[in-house]
Amino acid sequence: ALAVGLYLLISKTRLGMKIRAGAFNRDMAGALGINIKLIHAVVFALGVTLAAVAGMIAAPIASVYPNMGSQVLIMCFVVVVIGGIGSVRGALISALLVGLVDTFGKVLLPQVAGMLIYMLMAAVLLWKPEGLFKQ
Repeated sequence: ALAVGLYLLISKTRLGMKIRAGAFNRDMAGALGINIKLIHAVVFALGVTLAAVAGMIAAPIASVYPNMGSQVLIMCFVVVVIGGIGSVRGALISALLVGLVDTFGKVLLPQVAGMLIYMLMAAVLLWKPEGLFKQ
């Protein structure tokens, strides 16, 4: 539900249009009257809110401690690279693809399960260097 809401926010609202404009060409968006500092503050606050929600969801499953997200940081980077940097739709589809490869890899090929995600990333980058979905 959060992913769908975020997608709709970014792609269908005026705020999303301003966020995309500020990300694409900051100077031109500022010249058109968009308050870039306010937009950056809103995006930062939204990111902090999403991180807090993720922490609340993960807290009952895993123990909560400082730097608890460092375990998944590289996995998140892989998801963003596979999906295409700047593409929300690409990140969603790539996260689902990485999850499937990781899960089925642990079940079907446990000897190489740790490498499968990186092999997937290498294959996608060889096939489409910009990722599955360009911005």
